[in-house]
Amino acid sequence: MPAFRASTTERPIPDGTKAGFGRTNLSRRRFLGYVVAAPTLVVAAEIGRQAVFGSVGTPNASAAAIPSAPLPAELYDLLDVIRDSARPTANLVTVEVNKDNTVSFAIPRSENGQGILTSTAMIIAEEMDLDPDQVRVTLADARPELVFNQLTGGSSTTFSTYTPIRVAAALARGRLLDAAAAELRQDRNVLSSRQGLITGLNGEELPFGELTEKAAAPVTQVADVVLKEREKFTIIGKPRTKMDARAMVTGEKKFTTDMPIPDALPTVVCRGPNLNSGPQGVNNIDEVRGMPGVTDVAEVPFGVAVRARTYGQCIDAVNALSIDWDGGTVEGENDDSVLAKVKGGELPLAVPSGVGETLEGEFTFYFRSNASLEPSCAIADVRDGSAEIWSPAKSPIAAQAEIAKKLGMAQNAVTFHVLEGGGSFGRKLFFDAALEASQISQAMGKPVKLMWTRADDARYGRVHPLATSRIRAEVSKDAVLSFEQRHTSVSAELNPGLSEPITAAAQKAPLGNLSISQSIYVTTQVTPYHFGVSTSLLNEVDMRFNTTSMRNIYSPDTATARELMVDQIANKLGKDPYEFRAEFTKLDRWRNALDTAAKEGDWGKSMEPGTAQGIGMHVEYKGVAVAIVELDCRPETVNRQIRQARTGPRVTKVTYVVDVGLVINPRGLEAQMMGGINDALAMTLTSSLHLDDGHFVEASWDNYFYTRQWNTPIELNVVVVENSEAPEPGGAGEFGIAATCGAIACAYARATGTVPTYFPLNHKEPLPFEPYPTIPPIPPSPTNGLETTYG
Repeated sequence: MPAFRASTTERPIPDGTKAGFGRTNLSRRRFLGYVVAAPTLVVAAEIGRQAVFGSVGTPNASAAAIPSAPLPAELYDLLDVIRDSARPTANLVTVEVNKDNTVSFAIPRSENGQGILTSTAMIIAEEMDLDPDQVRVTLADARPELVFNQLTGGSSTTFSTYTPIRVAAALARGRLLDAAAAELRQDRNVLSSRQGLITGLNGEELPFGELTEKAAAPVTQVADVVLKEREKFTIIGKPRTKMDARAMVTGEKKFTTDMPIPDALPTVVCRGPNLNSGPQGVNNIDEVRGMPGVTDVAEVPFGVAVRARTYGQCIDAVNALSIDWDGGTVEGENDDSVLAKVKGGELPLAVPSGVGETLEGEFTFYFRSNASLEPSCAIADVRDGSAEIWSPAKSPIAAQAEIAKKLGMAQNAVTFHVLEGGGSFGRKLFFDAALEASQISQAMGKPVKLMWTRADDARYGRVHPLATSRIRAEVSKDAVLSFEQRHTSVSAELNPGLSEPITAAAQKAPLGNLSISQSIYVTTQVTPYHFGVSTSLLNEVDMRFNTTSMRNIYSPDTATARELMVDQIANKLGKDPYEFRAEFTKLDRWRNALDTAAKEGDWGKSMEPGTAQGIGMHVEYKGVAVAIVELDCRPETVNRQIRQARTGPRVTKVTYVVDVGLVINPRGLEAQMMGGINDALAMTLTSSLHLDDGHFVEASWDNYFYTRQWNTPIELNVVVVENSEAPEPGGAGEFGIAATCGAIACAYARATGTVPTYFPLNHKEPLPFEPYPTIPPIPPSPTNGLETTYG
């Protein structure tokens, strides 16, 4: 029930722009807020206008470096795109002060373990002088009126919401102080507030909750807002454990599968032997309908759905079905055939060979699974011309629109409840389970709790597309004359555009997906070195795979290829990899992170034969990250035996330096980097999908080799740069990956003397497992897990 609402415009105060941030200091800006008539205090936030293009900092090239013009992402990047898209509707997002002395905020974003509920509570608490435990942050249902302002992706949440939330919170605190001043008959300037109590000159105390009605306005008003100065922060920048940490480790935290929606019984889909196979008829449907616990069996476009009393009964019934299938969307394709088609789509390099001394490299990145730890799940109740959906979703507006279209309903007939998810990494930008659940529920006329199996996620879910990255550098005796990168990929489905129907539809149009992909590519990719004529371009080949905006999207692959070539150039020029980067890095801020990493990681120390250090740098999300890894490629390490496991080279130490600007929660940032580092280990060393005759071979986590305990670094040191000049936070969620990938690849080349040309490094090795059959589609569960846990 909106009561007190504020939206903002900006009164810019002239101020210098700090090098490398591209934004003026927000702490000195004033905002206009709009107080909307309502019975209790509710404030809405809108980010103020800012300069679209800011200073990118002063280049500091050495005499040898030939300055490079900034790439588009150095001037205006994906974070700017997302935030600017969100501006027009930011005033529709509200903060409410409750009578029980708490504050409520329904954030129009998706929490999947990245910690935004905690960091958002910290931001509100900071501006309102509360304890973060007094702030209740929940997830908003799909709200089409927000248009572009309900997308979670690109590590943009905190960057996009930081100032709007602060403006709303500051406006709320100001109104409460005004109400308290009137109640106590004291000047507002003599009052103080702490943990939801406003204290008067003589020690009188008034809780926020007692003032919320008095602070509301009978008519819409305009208010002036000044944000708290950074020097007075007491919460932002201090380490804080995630608010749901205890619930997670005790099993109290609730996910979609735990939701007690009446009569929403477990439902599983029988899927075909090939990717996207469609059913052509069921041979024993009546027999399966009579199996124990089974309530319904329905043929749907993507398979045959079974609803039963228990999950186990669903699996038994699915595996008993006899179905005729078509060949799917990639029948007959395998890794080699797909790679050949991708190579056929490679764009030409512009600078001809021989301008200087030519160095070239071409690298292949195989398919990788985007399955998260929590299997895809959704609950749907489609009856009487309406639909109610429960599921994690990073793009709920687009999900709501697509579900309505599939069901033949108006969008406002679909209610989409956004639930917390158990991991995403880009996967929950795609609402496959929710869309399927709605169609199954409509076909059966009953509520369903659709539960994807692990085999579904691996074989039919979303994948990071197979790609190549080709680089040509022209080098003189002491400088780089040109550096060209051409990245070519199976089309990455960047669904759903910017989370609303317009761009979601555009990406499905002819050439639409390519244009959106190009937009994402050019607003994320930066070559951080002065390499003369520097270009980076993307081309994609549409092959009807179920691809995804997997964590960090293009950056892990492009950074791996780039950093490997940087090492080759350094070697050609007779320079140390770190010293070469330091000499050619564009900005002092980036070089500072590089220098810090070299010092913290003890760069250049003596290493045993077969082991080596590697270094990688990546610039994105208004920040910079540098990784130094130590890799052990000695035979006794590579060949260590673990049952049905991938071992291979082992990263024994990672030093990771990250500067994301203003840090909200250092503990959360450190955890994000640790997760990204382990993703990088998997992408570079061990985890990929093998395509064979139209289907992926892997069918579960037991034969998809994500980073395991025996492959994690023995030492992991994350160094968070405390940047006192940063005016606002940059992105963090995806920032642990690309630099680490590049560093591991460079370490491997130095340890073995061989530059790797494909990733992960073990993709072409014999499989250490017997593949599960495609019919039946779901592997049987062990009856005694202890038998397969040890030995």
